[in-house]
Amino acid sequence: MMENIREEVKELQIGMKVRNLRQERRMTLQDLANMTRLSKPLLSQIENNQVIPPLSTLLRIAKAFEVSLNCFFEDERDNTQCVVVRAGEQHIRQLRAAQTHGSQSYTYNSRAFGKTRHNMEPFDVEFFAREWSDDLLVRHEGEEFLYVLEGQLEFRHGDQTVLLNPGDSVYYDSTEPHGYIARSETQPRAIAVLYSKN
Repeated sequence: MMENIREEVKELQIGMKVRNLRQERRMTLQDLANMTRLSKPLLSQIENNQVIPPLSTLLRIAKAFEVSLNCFFEDERDNTQCVVVRAGEQHIRQLRAAQTHGSQSYTYNSRAFGKTRHNMEPFDVEFFAREWSDDLLVRHEGEEFLYVLEGQLEFRHGDQTVLLNPGDSVYYDSTEPHGYIARSETQPRAIAVLYSKN
């Protein structure tokens, strides 16, 4: 499974897009590391497709380049005005590994792949982490909306902790530290929409 995911990520050429944006701006890896507060080795691994970056990391890189998050997911050759994603179609699935857990905490699947120049980034998400750890907290520019389809999630935002059930939704400022863990036997699934201000 992991190998298939890596191949799908390579098809998007996220690493190459990061490198091209950096080189267009005549920035070194150290320059980008300073701007994003990400380590130089991590950025090198991303550029070489050795690491699958989580959304929060991509958002930090996008902000440094002053581009939208969707530039990493779109096919620049495609000017499609309307994109339909059928049930079961998966254009990109990515894993976020929790640093101390040693296993994935969620997967996400872009629902706007192929649509260029859009302001929102919709995803369907599956959650795997079942024990809380502060390394699950992320923060980035913009806002997020999440609608729970199945299972139960524990959502933390700043100093709030909320249980979310199927049909519940949450809209929040993503500059505050936030994170989720699964709280049900059923694998939690949700629709998430991210908006990042440039």
